[in-house]
Amino acid sequence: MRLRYSFRLYPNGPQRSALARAFGCARVVYNDALRTREDARAAGLPFVSSAVLSTAVTAAKSTPQRAWLAEVSAVVLQQSLRDLDTAYRNFFDGLKGKRPRMGAPRFKSRKDNRHTVRFTANARWKITPGGDLSLPKIGDVRVKWSRALPSAPSTVAVVKDAAGRYFASFVVETDPEILPAMDNVVGIDLGLTRFAVLSDGTKIDSPRFLRRAEKKLKRAQRDLSRKAKGSANRVKARIKVARAHARTADARREFHHQLSTKIIRENQSVAVEDLAVKGLARTRMAKSVHAAGWSAFVTMLEYKAAKFGRTFHRIARFEPTSQVCSVCGVKDGPKPLGIRVWTCTACGAVLDRDINAAVNVAKAAGLAVTACRARVRPGRVPAQRGEAGTHRDGQMAVVGIPSL
Repeated sequence: MRLRYSFRLYPNGPQRSALARAFGCARVVYNDALRTREDARAAGLPFVSSAVLSTAVTAAKSTPQRAWLAEVSAVVLQQSLRDLDTAYRNFFDGLKGKRPRMGAPRFKSRKDNRHTVRFTANARWKITPGGDLSLPKIGDVRVKWSRALPSAPSTVAVVKDAAGRYFASFVVETDPEILPAMDNVVGIDLGLTRFAVLSDGTKIDSPRFLRRAEKKLKRAQRDLSRKAKGSANRVKARIKVARAHARTADARREFHHQLSTKIIRENQSVAVEDLAVKGLARTRMAKSVHAAGWSAFVTMLEYKAAKFGRTFHRIARFEPTSQVCSVCGVKDGPKPLGIRVWTCTACGAVLDRDINAAVNVAKAAGLAVTACRARVRPGRVPAQRGEAGTHRDGQMAVVGIPSL
């Protein structure tokens, strides 16, 4: 399986200038190729192939207007064309229904918050014995290695994010690390007050990283709004806002990684519900929904299950997990979000809404999970008419029986 590993880069002044030049050249090649294809489409001409665009890039280096393209690695320019091909392929696949719809490729701007260049093996980049990343026409860049790569990478992408940080992203081929088999299975119900509730009764509170950082974010955003557009102080203020958001995103990502790894290591099978995040993001809870990062967490569960030899299940979003009693299976109808504990009218079990939903998620995935933890306490239900006792005066007496 293919995995991506990212590490922080610390380029010096000349290296940052060389990287800025590489980012700019890759952007210009991408925009020139996109403009060529759009002009051909407007003129009713056939789709311009990648081979024609590649030849045009090589010829452009000999012209006075584009002679500076030769100052960067040729692999960077060719990979920029590959990125354009990928953008067109995703766009056409979306129109054909092969993937979710995406917009048509757009022109890149030097003011974009994220810049990327990619080096393949043909660029002859390498990791030096001293642990630096040697890039063609850039130099040996210092890397902060947090762990060892499982195998030799064939490609590295250098990324500059909105906060001005540099990262090296490696794609490597690795074999799955099969963990010892276990009997534990778990269903997960994701929420806002509780980030996740497991079918075994475990409740994980939502860390609310964004809510906790809102005060600093508000102050940084206010300072940014007061700076004159185009000024150097506005650039500094924008970086401060981006760094504040980056710290929040990093904390949320770390929380997702730790929790997903723990769940995968402790359970043989994991089941989650396919949530309609886009729909929930159009409600008044949009801010909290986006801050929770459910999609990123589920994606981590899925690829870590494949990595460690576990089983991952994703049930349909229309399963009535909150309406069905996990003890007797009777559907009791929808309930407002304010109802956190409810009593089944059929068996009398008093159920915790979230734990009951987690148990039903596991059952919908075909996992043999016990529902004993879904019950808060036993209740009493009216006896059926045939079981009711009779007083001597002929009045019916309702006899309560404990639920089983």
